[in-house]
Amino acid sequence: MQSTASSRPSSAVPCRRWPLSGAALTMLVLRALPAGAQTADSQADLPTLGAMEVKGQAARGADAAYSTTRLDTQDVQARHVSQPEELLRQVPGTNVQDYQLSGVGNAIVMRGFGAGGHGGDVGVVLDGIPLNEAMSHADGYVDFNVIVPLEIDSLTVYKGPVSALYGNFNRAGLIALQTRKGGPYQDVDVSAASHGTLDAQAALGLKLGEADSLNLAAQHARTDGFRSASGAERTTLAARWSHRIAPTLEVALSGRLHEASGDSPAYITAAQFATDPYGRDPRAMNDGAKKHFATLRADVQYEIAPDLKWLGFGYATQQDFTRWFSRPVSAAAWRQREESYDRTVQGAGTSLNGRSALAGAPLNWVAGVEAFRESTDYQFHDGLNRRARTGTAGYDREARLNSVSAFAELDAPLHPLLQPSAGLRWDRFSGACRPNGPETGSDPCGPMARTSHASPKLGVRSQVLPGLLLRASGSEGFALASNFAKYALGAAQLDPNVFRQTELGAQMQPLDGLVLDVAAYRLRSSGEIRTVAPGLYENYGSTRRTGVEASALWAARRDLDLTLAWGSAHSRVTQNGNPALVGRQVAGVPRYSATLGVAWRPVAGWEGTATWRRVGRYAVNADNSVVYGGYATWDLGLSYAPAGTRHRFYATVANLSGKAYATSAAAIAGQTLYAPGAPRTFKVGVQGSF
Repeated sequence: MQSTASSRPSSAVPCRRWPLSGAALTMLVLRALPAGAQTADSQADLPTLGAMEVKGQAARGADAAYSTTRLDTQDVQARHVSQPEELLRQVPGTNVQDYQLSGVGNAIVMRGFGAGGHGGDVGVVLDGIPLNEAMSHADGYVDFNVIVPLEIDSLTVYKGPVSALYGNFNRAGLIALQTRKGGPYQDVDVSAASHGTLDAQAALGLKLGEADSLNLAAQHARTDGFRSASGAERTTLAARWSHRIAPTLEVALSGRLHEASGDSPAYITAAQFATDPYGRDPRAMNDGAKKHFATLRADVQYEIAPDLKWLGFGYATQQDFTRWFSRPVSAAAWRQREESYDRTVQGAGTSLNGRSALAGAPLNWVAGVEAFRESTDYQFHDGLNRRARTGTAGYDREARLNSVSAFAELDAPLHPLLQPSAGLRWDRFSGACRPNGPETGSDPCGPMARTSHASPKLGVRSQVLPGLLLRASGSEGFALASNFAKYALGAAQLDPNVFRQTELGAQMQPLDGLVLDVAAYRLRSSGEIRTVAPGLYENYGSTRRTGVEASALWAARRDLDLTLAWGSAHSRVTQNGNPALVGRQVAGVPRYSATLGVAWRPVAGWEGTATWRRVGRYAVNADNSVVYGGYATWDLGLSYAPAGTRHRFYATVANLSGKAYATSAAAIAGQTLYAPGAPRTFKVGVQGSF
């Protein structure tokens, strides 16, 4: 398991400080124990009613057979982030290409894929419920802003299609977020930064007698932006109430509200970026976005026996999202478009989570089924006059996607040298599309042919030495035809686009205070879906993605911690309808990325941090004729925690050198466009626990 470091507040306790998440430290301790003691501790770590999980974690030991990174509440608090996706720079081989468009999901790059978050390459779940939107701006679109950073209990990144608990949008990997449950805790984080930026967060956990608990979280953030017409504002509220009906039965009800709006200055051309990187193209209009999001869910947990737990959940989500975006349509002309999505989702699921034994060896397993129905009313208008519609909609239609799934995972730590795990997921999809009104678009809109796929996952880990854990795995994922291609009669015979990953990895502890992790992977896609003629599609196309990822966590001295997260990626097209693209790099995937962090505590209560971030060069367009050279930035931080208090005052400087760089580069209508990164930015704040 890969684990990242945290810049946690220093402690008066005279012990060596480990820059590890709680999960990683626990695993290192377990691995150092003899087999019998490890089994006993595993039994002691059984899920309890006080820590309800939607799908259960009985088989979570299987995570060690795959590359994963886990951040916990302390990691989140130490970084004072306003958006959860900011944490991903600590994950080896992962990068966020920020579009700098208010209210619009950014692209997450992982395992050689470049369209997570803004597309469907990465799955994202919150307390077990998918946040990916089936038919929003792009299949699998995700908005992390609906999550309050302070409410996060854990953020776990699974590399590749390794988790059997989740299906579609899981080909490059999965980001699983768990919110804080139980209590008590009372945390706040309030900050002010350059460009009129304010961020206020609070999280509260209460025990209400012996049987009830209440968890609340809230965030309000606003900014004027570092470019003209880039102001934004958002508010999120979350609540969860749980009640223990009996010693073995617990129920919970949770809800979430989110509202956001903002303006966007759009991209700028390469020539503009070279002369005025924080300017605005005069052809861009009054772009921006607005969103309303609400979700409600119920959970029930019943302990059938000490080693057997039943879990069930049901949820409903309602949201509306509209964005306005100006972009070039020719060398001289720009147009503004409007996209609106009115989305409703209903879902439910159930699972059994158990622990048993085989010839005295433990078996940890989870098995379940789930289903959801998602409906999206989609409108597209082009050629607007400053958000005013000028003609018939390009698209005005409803798209429905229905899913039924079954999953199972098994972890069998039979012996320190042989600890296999296995998973299997089966998904079936159906749906339909129908026009809601007049439209000029020509994309298909009809019934969706039923599509199903079974995805196996196999892994093994081996504790060959007390300080050396080896792992190997093979896993499979899939993708449906994108956008409206799935609703075409000509797509009825299509197979899902299949992704197969193999990986070798090792975690080692060569000396006291140092933990290293390295993984090498190969991920092949086959049966990619291309358009042969209008309304006619076929499975033709493949890619090969290989890379190496590494992390290092070193408590070099009592007062000094060093961390490194690094990853390389080689993504190549191996088959394509356009022969000229064979052998080309997959666009939008940096050659490598790295984050190097230093935390120094010279005197009690004080901590200084320095972070260097480097993103390598990547192809901007499919034929690789345009390449962006990447960038590097430095960030500094200083914090002080007065003795005898649970408060911390902090100050940071992001982009210390004031470097002009682009957080993303794209090619639209033959033009290279850039999203400028923020200039030097100062931030001060206070964090408290009560």
